[in-house]
Amino acid sequence: MIIPALDLIDGKVVRLYQGDYAQKTVYSDDPQSLYTIYNEQGADWLHLVDLDGAKDITKRQLGVIESLIKNTPAKVQIGGGVRTEEDVKGLLDAGAHRVVIGSTAVKEPTMVAGWMEKYGPEHIVLALDINIDADGNKIVAVSGWQEDSGQTIESLLEIYMKVGLKHVLCTDISKDGTLEGSNVDLYKEMVVAFPSVAWQASGGIGSLDDIADVARSGAQGMIVGRALLEGKFNVKEAIQCWQNA
Repeated sequence: MIIPALDLIDGKVVRLYQGDYAQKTVYSDDPQSLYTIYNEQGADWLHLVDLDGAKDITKRQLGVIESLIKNTPAKVQIGGGVRTEEDVKGLLDAGAHRVVIGSTAVKEPTMVAGWMEKYGPEHIVLALDINIDADGNKIVAVSGWQEDSGQTIESLLEIYMKVGLKHVLCTDISKDGTLEGSNVDLYKEMVVAFPSVAWQASGGIGSLDDIADVARSGAQGMIVGRALLEGKFNVKEAIQCWQNA
């Protein structure tokens, strides 16, 4: 499944390079038109990141989020600064079908596992960004990639498997925003280790060949952002490539 992504700052569509707010490119001031195009080209799911909310939870773009969801037939999963149960409930109430939880899921796994039990694992996506060290250990990063948690992705997921974990969005940090291809071996390994999880691949997608490579890895979905914004291919082409891989 191809899941087109938009990152928003102040209602504008942007991309950060390697998660750095100082390296920001603005692509559009009309996210609704992009979501409409993506949906019309066949996207059943869309991904939204509230970068304002990620940086400061008091600046969450709820008005923009609610409008996008209301006017977009596709289902939407949303992340960015989800730190409390109130955040989860607020986004679900706004119409999000899934809430994407990153650093909080790493720092407070018992609390987030409780949310998963309460709201249903089908409505929670763990967003895990990893650094792979020289020994091949997959260390989860937190706080916008600024610090390592000291935990491996495998040890963290064992906690969530006990409460029915369904969705994980996994990014190899070294690949994000590079358009140089995804870490296909990572997804192959994770699919074998945790076959009941629907893995979403993210980071590095720059061509249709990259999409085909990930589709063959066993991942069930792929987040595509910058490549669509820069016209490397369109959503219809990406979906066809995924289905034919």
